[in-house]
Amino acid sequence: MNDWQSWAALVVFVSAYALIISEKVHRVAAALGGAGLMLAIGATDDESAFYSEHSGVDWNVIFLLLGMMMIVGVLKKTGMFEYLAIWSVRRARARPFRVMTMLVVITAVASALLDNVTTVLLVAPVTLLVCERLGLPVAPFLIAEVLASNIGGMATLVGDPPNIIIASRAGLTFNDFLVHLAPLSALLLLVLIALCRWLFRRSFVYDEERAAEVMSLEEREAIRDPRLLVQGLAVLALVMAGFVLHPVLHYEPSVVALLGAGLLVAVSSVRTGDVLGEVEWPTLAFFAGLFVMIGGLIETGVIGQVSKALADAIGGNELGGSMLLLTASAVLSGIVDNIPYVATMAPITSDLVESVGGSGDHVMWWALAIGADLGGNATAIGASANVVVLGIAERNRTPISFWQFTKYGLVVTFITVAIAAAYVWLRYFTLA
Repeated sequence: MNDWQSWAALVVFVSAYALIISEKVHRVAAALGGAGLMLAIGATDDESAFYSEHSGVDWNVIFLLLGMMMIVGVLKKTGMFEYLAIWSVRRARARPFRVMTMLVVITAVASALLDNVTTVLLVAPVTLLVCERLGLPVAPFLIAEVLASNIGGMATLVGDPPNIIIASRAGLTFNDFLVHLAPLSALLLLVLIALCRWLFRRSFVYDEERAAEVMSLEEREAIRDPRLLVQGLAVLALVMAGFVLHPVLHYEPSVVALLGAGLLVAVSSVRTGDVLGEVEWPTLAFFAGLFVMIGGLIETGVIGQVSKALADAIGGNELGGSMLLLTASAVLSGIVDNIPYVATMAPITSDLVESVGGSGDHVMWWALAIGADLGGNATAIGASANVVVLGIAERNRTPISFWQFTKYGLVVTFITVAIAAAYVWLRYFTLA
């Protein structure tokens, strides 16, 4: 690849990113425009952009989102989310901070068991209804939940897509992630709850009249279509089982989600057009454009050069290398989506592990996973779950701007990454 193409690809990416940050151009237009320019200058081509596993659109992510959006669209018609909204508010006695704490914990735990994108798709509609009922601002609750989803998703192999990539490359098991990352995830969840009490303190306005109205409601009355609810939950349970049984069935999550969506549409009485109308199409288009732009950086060697410089800086120092890998991953995952970043860094990390030797605790792999998962909280486009939530908020006429998300995300990322660095240092070097 020519040097001018590398520079041109970098200029295109930085310009598109600047437009996304400025919000003078809609983020979907900026991403698709940047993708088009990458193709126009030859930084990538149709084969690399649409068919390459290394530098193309990650269709597994796109179709996983599509399938789950369709399933959630059907469940919305049953009244299930209204039921959950009333139930959670009544359990929290309608106190705003208690409600946020409950939703944050539910999101984090569910993200560890399922995956963070699926979780926010399920929890966001509940949150919108809760905030509407209590007269609370939506943005703080959605932001807190997406931050929790990325922290909770770090705990397990299936919780965050980058973990799946790392596990495959490093030969790590589900139990490895539980032993090494679940304790840190639990600690950081407690830290997040404390931070939420401080960061969003102005949003916890208790409206006694609205609270009394919600407390008087009976959640069972919210269910509009019991038969459709049973069908939807049965299909959702099958989909979740398919996710968990991936090592046995060998079906990708995207295939499982699409099969579930197709089955639910086939067995229920809902119209296909109505279900497709619930899909966040702009979010899917944004992901596609972002993947093509990052693919252009990969194809021209820009990301490879950055990664090689990191490898040279690490040398043979496992402690220094782990800290540098963790912090650099946190920074870079806030700039580019953490899925393509980890896909690019995985082979580099593998080489580093071989050259350093090290303690045998896979510490560099854990540093990569922690940095990428927590760094995804830094900006509005740092992780897939962030982009999905922003799309849902915009669709419901409560848009969250890039900077509105990022000003909170940066604070949480800085504090959680600092704690994580201390955790890595203590567990793998001081107390080992």
